Amino acid sequence: MQRAVPLLAASLLLLAAAATFPVARGHNITKILAQHPEFSTFNHYLSATHLASEINRRLTITVLAVDNAGMADLLAKHLSLLTLRNVLALHILSDYYSSRKLHQLSRGSTISSSVFQSSGHAPGTTGYINITDHRRGKVTFITEDAGGAPPAVLVKSLKEIPYNISILQISAILSSPEAEAPVAAPAPVNLTVLLAKKGCKAFADLLLARPDVLQIFEDNLDVGLTVFCPSDGAVRAFGPKYKNLTDDGKASLLLYHGVPAFYSPQLLKTNNGFFTTLATTTRNKNFHYTVRTDGDAITVKTRVVTATITSTILEQDPDAVYAINKVLQPRELFKIPEVVDADAPAPASKKSKHAAAGPEESPADQEASDNSALSLNAAGRWLTAATAATLAAAVVVLV
Repeated sequence: MQRAVPLLAASLLLLAAAATFPVARGHNITKILAQHPEFSTFNHYLSATHLASEINRRLTITVLAVDNAGMADLLAKHLSLLTLRNVLALHILSDYYSSRKLHQLSRGSTISSSVFQSSGHAPGTTGYINITDHRRGKVTFITEDAGGAPPAVLVKSLKEIPYNISILQISAILSSPEAEAPVAAPAPVNLTVLLAKKGCKAFADLLLARPDVLQIFEDNLDVGLTVFCPSDGAVRAFGPKYKNLTDDGKASLLLYHGVPAFYSPQLLKTNNGFFTTLATTTRNKNFHYTVRTDGDAITVKTRVVTATITSTILEQDPDAVYAINKVLQPRELFKIPEVVDADAPAPASKKSKHAAAGPEESPADQEASDNSALSLNAAGRWLTAATAATLAAAVVVLV
């Protein structure tokens, strides 16, 4: 027994130290390329076309970067910003390719999907990139519809974060007549009119009743916005709770239904994790929720309620609007339901004084990003295994 005590104490110290390990943060393509001035033009247009934020949201990505001289050739064509986005989207691959992986391709070649291909603007097989590993270390990239243009050649690796992001320099812009085709400017979005026509009139009326909140939504329409709008029935059912909120609480709840970035359905499915909301950016650093793929369904979980996306109302980059079947209730404003064990004795009944919890009842702040959520899950699994192993060792010593 005496020998077991030091072992258990050491184990506790080990677990405490493990809890202090830093959590991995997401990549930032703008900051990475800022360290390479020769790619400043490429870096600038990734931001101007909103592709930088899309790169940062993805967990697995490869960026084929072109230096300033190569970008000068592209800009000489005087393409619109929307068309430039399509061309640059060809240079973002939906898989991780390190320089080593490129030289170990099965059968010497592969085909990779680009962000342009998954955007919905690429007809047929356009938007796919053929990658070939030639002899003597030469690797080339060419689009499916290159139209006789020569392939681009791998120059060097700029940055590799294994299985997360790889940034590779290629010799020239990838050519694609489809990507360079003129793109008509999208019609301006009238958010409240759109919501009212698509079964979210009650939510639209709540926004119209708060011009200050509506303005925040509208300010994000040009730079990137995703809205989760509850159905009219969901808003009506939630009415009594909404009336009990303070004016500030009502504003936070409405802002909680907006995300300051564009998320297509595909991005929602591939970027499961914590989402920052308009309430996060304008109120405080809380007001997050988690988006998860559950089979074919996409759910939004706030720890208070779980809502399901029932339809896509708008998908027009940089804006997306989705109908959901419940009002999203943040844990900062509402109590988290207790999980009741069916086999446990029923607790003594209590009457709650308020339907909604005020800010003073908010749970502790939880800092998290899309990638850190995954890291925490991995750390949790490691700690569980470490704990089990330690306890097993303690039992052996005791015996």
